[in-house]
Amino acid sequence: MSSRRQKVATGTPDIAAGQVALLHAQFPHCFTEGKVDFDKLRAALGDNVDSRPERYSFSWAGKSDAIRVLQMPTRSTLVPCPDESVNFDTTGNLFIEGDNLEVLKLLGKSYFGNVKMIYIDPPYNTGNDFVYKDNYADPLDTYLKLTGQKDSDGNLLTSNPETGGRYHSAWLSMMYPRLFLARQLLREDGVIFISIDDHEVHNLRLILDEVFGGDNFEGHIHWRRRHNQPNDKTKMIALVAEHILAYSKNKDLYKQSGVGKVDLTGSFANPDNDPRGDWASKPWKVGSGQSGTRYKITSPTGRVLEEEWMGDRQTFDALVKDNRIVWPKKGDGLPRKKYFRHERAQEGQCATNWWPHDEFGNNQEANHEMTSLFGAKNLFDNPKPTKLIRGLIQISNVRKDEIILDFFAGSCTTAHAVLGLNKEDGDNRRFICVQLPEPMGNKEFPTIAEIGKERIRRVIRKLGRQKDQGMQNELLSAASATSADSLGFKVFKLAQSNLRPWTGVETNDPEAYAKQMELHIDPLVDKWQAIDVIWEVAIKEGYGLNATITEVKGVKGAKVYLVTDEEKGQSFRICLDATLSAGVVKALELKKDDLFICRDIALDDELAANMALQCRLKTI
Repeated sequence: MSSRRQKVATGTPDIAAGQVALLHAQFPHCFTEGKVDFDKLRAALGDNVDSRPERYSFSWAGKSDAIRVLQMPTRSTLVPCPDESVNFDTTGNLFIEGDNLEVLKLLGKSYFGNVKMIYIDPPYNTGNDFVYKDNYADPLDTYLKLTGQKDSDGNLLTSNPETGGRYHSAWLSMMYPRLFLARQLLREDGVIFISIDDHEVHNLRLILDEVFGGDNFEGHIHWRRRHNQPNDKTKMIALVAEHILAYSKNKDLYKQSGVGKVDLTGSFANPDNDPRGDWASKPWKVGSGQSGTRYKITSPTGRVLEEEWMGDRQTFDALVKDNRIVWPKKGDGLPRKKYFRHERAQEGQCATNWWPHDEFGNNQEANHEMTSLFGAKNLFDNPKPTKLIRGLIQISNVRKDEIILDFFAGSCTTAHAVLGLNKEDGDNRRFICVQLPEPMGNKEFPTIAEIGKERIRRVIRKLGRQKDQGMQNELLSAASATSADSLGFKVFKLAQSNLRPWTGVETNDPEAYAKQMELHIDPLVDKWQAIDVIWEVAIKEGYGLNATITEVKGVKGAKVYLVTDEEKGQSFRICLDATLSAGVVKALELKKDDLFICRDIALDDELAANMALQCRLKTI
């Protein structure tokens, strides 16, 4: 067999091996016979190594198991569901139904370093919420039990009562591997936001410091989740706030890429019909504790004012000439300097606190949004308002074609906010939403995933109607037209691999071993579907879920497909027929750099050897 003939990967890349490879690239002299020599590594790092027996660290019961869960490659796959999607062939938006740990691993190779912003609203671990119970031996097995694809004795979700001995530890073990994988998906100038309440905010800050580095902490947003004041006689302090922690992947690069701003606040008007548009004003007199320049100014009514002013006399005279000084109280007040809306919009406005509920929404408003879309109340507990996510997208400076990921998608507020903001400004931001099909006990929408998908469909229909009305009235802006034309989302679902795993033989019986070997002559599972196999191969080869699959025309005697990922500028051809002839291979006119994938059983030794010399050959 030629050394250029390889096997298609059956699992995702080994994370630990990848980290070791990075270490080897920087410290090759610290390896002995392929293993890390820690004594040499300590010597190379010198004083940067902290080997004190008592030093600051963050740990919890089960952390080592959480790391094992993280490092274990997944053998699962994602299968396309066009019937549940909208504009499957043209949209760049994604909804993935499944356990987010497995999904994040599957996305790792395809989307490594490609996500601009992540927002998540994970379970808050209040004692009534649920946490994901990961199984480091077989995470997919646990997921399959939950979704009814296997015996339902071992549910993925288990209650986490505060009386449990590992109340915080179980939650931290659930969060750690997901945050680690999330960081790998972020661009170097990317940022992550996590909503949380008082129960775990302190632990979340510590775990984020470990995963992202404390230097990359961007801020702690206090968001008022309810607009009314509680009246609870059992509490001293009414808890009306939730927390949003913000971390960048690389603080310096995030700033260099351009920090976004929230919408302008303040009242702008144009009472004097200034041709430069709406304006507001601020005092020209310096405030308390400030220093300025003292000189005399005469008001339009003849008053002589001697104060400390914001700028020197020459600057003031220039502002008067430019119609930038206004006089309140019919000319008898203190002078004020105009500033125009368009100028402030260019400068932007930093986010401070997120207390004003009218600007960033609240839970009541979020419930109203759901009721308006579905025509039913209390369909989903504690959704987030779109205004909140919209504000986070703005300060992240997410622009055209950039990706926003939410892997605790819930009712899909993030998708709603992305579609709405695209409609406003014409950008084509893309979302990836991941949601576990957690049972809801609702006949119409039996799982949270079903609610999320239906919400996206209804938002698309609503925005589509707005587009149609705008076209009829000839009032549709170019920006709105751009975003409306790209409405849609693709649905994929987590599933077992199409490639049969090697399970080994428990006995030394030669017949049992031979039988197991016979099953792996062709590793494809029974009743496999070509499109599912092609997508699995594409994902594990690092192709994104917006790749296109087309049948190659003009090839007689075989079905060959071309898989193209235009964003990465890569493609491969694949044939899943049980036999492959030299004539078919010749018709494909494969070049040295072309990747061709087929079943191992389809090739005899001579054809395999020739193809391995002609192109990059991989077999299933």
